[in-house]
This record gives sequence, C-alpha cells and structure tokens, in this order.
Amino acid sequence: MSDPQMVMDESLQRVEPQESAVGERGERLAASSIEMKGLHKRFGNDAVALNGVDLTIRAGEFFTLLGPSGCGKTTLLRILAGLEEADDGTLIIGGKDVTEEPPHRRSVNTVFQSYALFPHLSVRENLAFGLKMRGVGAQEREAKVAEVANLIQLGELVDRRIDQLSGGQRQRIALARALVCEPDVLLLDEPLSALDAGLRSQLQVELLRVQKRLGMTFVFVTHDQQEAMVMSDRIAVLNDGNIQQIGSPREIYETPINVFVARFMGHDNLYAITEREGCRVTTPVGTLELEGGSEGEFVLIRPETLDLKLGHVAGTNHLPGRITERLYRGSHAEYRIAIGATSLQATVNNRGHHLPDVGDEVTLVVSSEDLVTLSE
Repeated sequence: MSDPQMVMDESLQRVEPQESAVGERGERLAASSIEMKGLHKRFGNDAVALNGVDLTIRAGEFFTLLGPSGCGKTTLLRILAGLEEADDGTLIIGGKDVTEEPPHRRSVNTVFQSYALFPHLSVRENLAFGLKMRGVGAQEREAKVAEVANLIQLGELVDRRIDQLSGGQRQRIALARALVCEPDVLLLDEPLSALDAGLRSQLQVELLRVQKRLGMTFVFVTHDQQEAMVMSDRIAVLNDGNIQQIGSPREIYETPINVFVARFMGHDNLYAITEREGCRVTTPVGTLELEGGSEGEFVLIRPETLDLKLGHVAGTNHLPGRITERLYRGSHAEYRIAIGATSLQATVNNRGHHLPDVGDEVTLVVSSEDLVTLSE
C-alpha cells in the first residue's frame, strides 16, 4: 500500500460527525442514525450473504462498508435501500423500524456504480426528476436544482445532455440527483470505481466535503482500502457475511483485530509466533520483545514503523538482513529485506539523504510499542 502515513495523516484531520448541519438557506438538514440487528440473508441453499449482522451507524457519520467481492457489503447496502429483503433481523433508520417498508417509504437515496442517469434528458431534467415524482412544484424544483448544481460546482452545465458529459461530471450529477430530495441517509455503491486515479482522488475529497457540509449520514461501499481510510469516520470490514472489525481508519490500519483484516489492509509483514517466553517471542524473522500483556499467535510489523540502519547492529528488536529489492516512489522508498529464509518489507521516507540500495547489509529496528499481536 503506497504512502500509508499520508493516508493516516489526512484521515486524522477529519471533522467529527454531527447530528445535523445548517444548509445554505439556513435550514437544519436531517441526519438519521441506522441500527441493524441480526440481519441474515441467504441466496439459494448454500450462499450466505449476511450472517447475523449487528451494526449501529451514528447520525451524520461517513460510514464505510469495506471488504472483498462477495463479502456481503453490497447486499447490506441493498437491504438498507429496500432493494433486497433480509431473511431475518431488524432495520431501524432514524428511530423508525423500516424492515418491512418499501424503498419509496424510506428517507434514503442511492448513488449506484453505474450512475443510472437518464441519457435522453438534460442535467436539469435529471436533477428535477425525483422532485417531480414527489409532486414538488415547478418553482421550488427549479430553486432546489439550482442549489444542488451549485453545490457540486456544475451549475453551468444544467442544460447539457448527459451524453455530453465526462465520467467525472456524470458522477457529480448522480450525486446531486440523490441529494436534491434531501434524504436523511445517502447510500453510495462504489460510485468512484469507474474513474481514473487522478479524478477519483479529487472526487473523494469533494464527496467528503459535501457530506460534512450537509451533515447527512453517508453509507459508502468500497473494496479500496485507501479510499476507505481517506473518506471515513468509521469503517466496518466484512468477510463471508460477517463483520470482522469496526473502527476508525487509524484503528483498522494500525491495530487490525485478526489476520484477515491485516492482510486485507495490505499488511505483508505477518509472522507466526513459534515460541513465547514472557514478553519475548520467536518468529521467522528473529526474536522480538513485545509490550507486556500482548497476546495472539501472530505478530504484525508495519513497514513504516521500521528504522533502517546500514550495517549489522546488535540490540533488542534489531533484525539484521540484506536488501534484495528497492522501489523508489519519490516521497519514499519501499524495500524488501531478506532475513534468513524469509523476508520483510520496510518503508523509508525520502528526506534527501542517501537511500540504501540493493545488496546493502542493514539492520531493521522496531519499537515494542509498534508491534501488534493478533489471532487467526
């Protein structure tokens, strides 16, 4: 994973979620909490999509469902939208039990991966469509369309056809069409996945700013770890229909609860503990001293916590090895270091000093407080 510390720094500057926010015209915008109790969903006889999910999302929170394909995150989003029915369990939105409510009876809108825009209509007509279906008068429709178009900075494009817009502009229109009806909860099903990397990064920031400005509850689905860390107040990592861990981006990245979460977050420096004597453990990369009370069968060493020194230096948590690979990435370099029969990854920030090269004998130093123990 590239430059994880930069991702961490950005996520830590996030505004705290609020119960509501003030709109441009001074009105208080609604934000609803979500509570799921024992949600089960099965497709056919063998495919378990959700296995008793219990989850609470706070009002005004940017909450992300993260996991690999087939983990259940999209199924969970579709149940929230009312597009799928749970086999069992209860769904409460804004204090109201909506388990049996159809989609149009829920104050929820969805932005789909495909955008689902009407290509034969103009931007203005796309934005006004939901309002018209709800019986909103023409004058009020026009005011709301103008307001939301300005919010996403596309007010000058309202009279263009959808097929005249770029992918990034279409994504903004899909977001605006979902926002214009002022739902209490906005659901986003990987809406940025079809965009190129540069535009995707730009729209991540814009989407986060819109959410904080409106104070609305956002539930975001993605399989992209960096995207989840940059944008989320909290993240739920799913696998095989079960929630593995819920926490802030920092908690999920720095202290994964098990091996699955650690590997999914991009951590490769995971080593089985073969012997343990008090705080000292034996691993394939050598003997390590942990903080007191650490338990678990595996130890995680994050690449950015390693200090790389030239030559072999003895000491506690000093691991001697030889560089076999270096990837220069501008702001930092990524190293693969051979240690005995195994290897370890390290990330070294580029401060303008000499960077070690392939073939150099080095010592990797890690603090006990940066070592994380976890279970399978």
